[in-house]
Amino acid sequence: MRAIVQDRYGGPEQLRWTEVATPEPGDGEVLIRTRAASLNAWDWHFMRGDPYVMRLPRHLTRPGVSIRGRDVAGEIAAVGPGVTGFRVGEAVFADLGPLQATFAEFVRAPQELVAPKPANLSFAEAAALPLAAGAALGCLRESGLTEGQHLLINGASGGVGTFAVQIAKSIGAEVTAVCSTRNVELVGKLGADHVIDYRREDFVATGDRFDVVLDLVGNRSLPDLRSKGGVLVLSGGGTSTGGSLLGPFPLVVRALLTARFVRQRILLPAPPPGRATLDALRDLTGSGRVTPVIDRSYPLAEAADAMRYLETGHARAKVVLTV
Repeated sequence: MRAIVQDRYGGPEQLRWTEVATPEPGDGEVLIRTRAASLNAWDWHFMRGDPYVMRLPRHLTRPGVSIRGRDVAGEIAAVGPGVTGFRVGEAVFADLGPLQATFAEFVRAPQELVAPKPANLSFAEAAALPLAAGAALGCLRESGLTEGQHLLINGASGGVGTFAVQIAKSIGAEVTAVCSTRNVELVGKLGADHVIDYRREDFVATGDRFDVVLDLVGNRSLPDLRSKGGVLVLSGGGTSTGGSLLGPFPLVVRALLTARFVRQRILLPAPPPGRATLDALRDLTGSGRVTPVIDRSYPLAEAADAMRYLETGHARAKVVLTV
């Protein structure tokens, strides 16, 4: 089979479209013929080994996994011993988590990380779901957001943010979305009740307070975010707080320490991939409450170009690869 392979840390120029051995499913595993895979910030962080702390302790000079990608949608090509509930030819989607290796024509996956594809979605749309929509769902569930509560989303036009807007509206919450000027119309169409263009207005400076604040950017201080009231949920944040050396870890440490001494709930959810999350996402999309938004689509062989676009920071919603 052909795959996108990386032998050294670095930029998209390190990604090679080349021939590799086709994996064989082992006990409890399935082999998926890839029809689409999506890109996430997770992928470029692992591609570059940035922040450097994530290379410790075993992968200082080269990635531990040579094929990037953790989201995939496709068809079952083969099943290993002990697999139940899946048949060859069935359309599925999956989040491989730290196992990665979805930027390839075939993907081997444990059956517990795979679920039937939502029937009303294309393969590209289904591939856009697992990590980003799963993160949005996990954050909002852990926050305890309920109908009628007011939610602020900082970073509402990104992959996780576009799903968070829709999931929050499906719960019945009032949503204030923070994004750039070019994305105001998009998040409004997704259902946001109020949209703040951060180029024109500082959401921290407003007098509004919220029941839940979901920060997906990491570009504001912990005191700034706490000042907006309610439950504070931190997810993502890139390398803005600790640079390329430590990335978001300084913010994470401060948040964990602060949470021990204040009454305000500060959460750092890390929902694990799995069948339960995928089933919940299939229900949300099947009912029409959530629809994946795809910014750009590239052939799998052009993954390097897709990664370059993702790294610009201007991608709206999801970027996908198709086979």
